[in-house]
Amino acid sequence: MIDKTELERVINEALEGTGMFLVTLKVSKDNIIDVALDSDEDITIDDCVAVNDAVLAAFDRDTGEDYELTVGSYGLTSPLLLPRQYRNSVGNDVEVLTADGRKLKGVLEDADDEGFTLVTTVKKKLEGKKRPEMVEERERFNYNDIKQTKNIITI
Repeated sequence: MIDKTELERVINEALEGTGMFLVTLKVSKDNIIDVALDSDEDITIDDCVAVNDAVLAAFDRDTGEDYELTVGSYGLTSPLLLPRQYRNSVGNDVEVLTADGRKLKGVLEDADDEGFTLVTTVKKKLEGKKRPEMVEERERFNYNDIKQTKNIITI
């Protein structure tokens, strides 16, 4: 079986200086390797091919173990997993599912290594007003309090 630690080292070495970063690396017991990359910019097919070639050069199928390799770009509609992805999504509309089961939609206002701030618009009865009004609320979340966060894509 392919050594996942060594594989991760090879991939990260191939990504140095590119602006790309590793989001997920899965190695099945059958040596099926799935690599998902993200970037602060766009990722091209050539970028994925370069990482693919680096892995093929480091883990020769002819002299070592056989494996199946897929290198791709992390999907736009896939959940955010890393603080860097949250930072790249600041200003975007997102949908957040909290660990306690709340489902919120709002704008990702800021993000750091510990968590992020979500701005939602809610209807609220304000003191001295007869009717509820739409108001913005900010809520801070730690990453470990979130089941998933996804960008909302509007066309």
